[in-house]
Amino acid sequence: MTRRFGMACRVLPEKREEYLELHSAVWPQVEATITECGIRNFTIFVRGDVLFGYYEYIGEDYDADQAKMAEDPVTREWWSRTDPCQYGFDDDAPEGVRWQEFDEVWHLD
Repeated sequence: MTRRFGMACRVLPEKREEYLELHSAVWPQVEATITECGIRNFTIFVRGDVLFGYYEYIGEDYDADQAKMAEDPVTREWWSRTDPCQYGFDDDAPEGVRWQEFDEVWHLD
C-alpha cells in the first residue's frame, strides 16, 4: 500500500540560493538511498521562503526504512549541508524540527 506524505519547512533567506544550488545536483548516492528506502515520486517545491515536499512510500516498514536512511553516511553528510538552510514551518516548531508533516485530507489518482 502506498502512503503519501506532504510536508513543509522554510528556507533561511540568506541560505536560499545555497539550498537551491544543492538541489540542482542532488548526490547520486543520496538519491539511491532514498529509493532503496522505499520512497518514490519525491518532489520539493519552493515559493519564497516556503519549501513544500511530497513523496510516496511503497515499502513495508516505514520506521525501519527511515532509520536505514539516517544511518547512511553520505545521506548524513547531505543533511549536514541542507539542514542549516532550513527551519520549521510553524513559528512554534520545536527546536531542531525543520520539516513538518501535513495530514492528508483528499487524494485522486
